[in-house]
Amino acid sequence: MSMTSEFKEFALKGNVMDLAVGVIIGGAFATITKSLVDDIIMPFVAFIFGGEINFKNMFLVLGDAPDGIAMTYDALKEAGVPVLAYGNFITVLINFIILAFIIFMMVRMVNKMRRADEVEEVVEEVVEPSEEVQLLREISAKLSNTNGSK
Repeated sequence: MSMTSEFKEFALKGNVMDLAVGVIIGGAFATITKSLVDDIIMPFVAFIFGGEINFKNMFLVLGDAPDGIAMTYDALKEAGVPVLAYGNFITVLINFIILAFIIFMMVRMVNKMRRADEVEEVVEEVVEPSEEVQLLREISAKLSNTNGSK
C-alpha cells in the first residue's frame, strides 16, 4: 500500500473528519463565548457594581515604565514593560468556565438521549423462555390441573 493511499485512508476515516469539524466549531464557539463575556456579562457586572469594570486595565507593573508613557495595559505592553495582567486572566477564566459549562450541558443532554435509546432497546428485546422452561411450565400446569380435579 502506498503512502498516499494510506494517508487518504487515514484522513477520510470518520474520527479524523469528526475531529476536524469539532475543532472548527470549537474555534467559532470560543469567539461567541468571548463576545458573550466581553459584550454582555462584563457590562452587566459593571452596571451592578455602579461603574465601568475593565478587567484589561487590572494589572501590576513589574518593571520600570519609561517617562511619558500612559499607564495603560496596551501602552505598557507596547513599550515592552513587564506587566502581570491578572485582569486579563480573570476574563479568560470566565470565558473558560462558561464554555466548560455549556459543553457539560451538551454532553449531559446527549447522554440523556443515549440512555433513553438504550431503555427503548431493552424494552423492545423481550426474552423468550427456553424450550426447557416452556416444557416445565406445561408439565407443571398439567400436574396442577390433574391434582385440582381429584
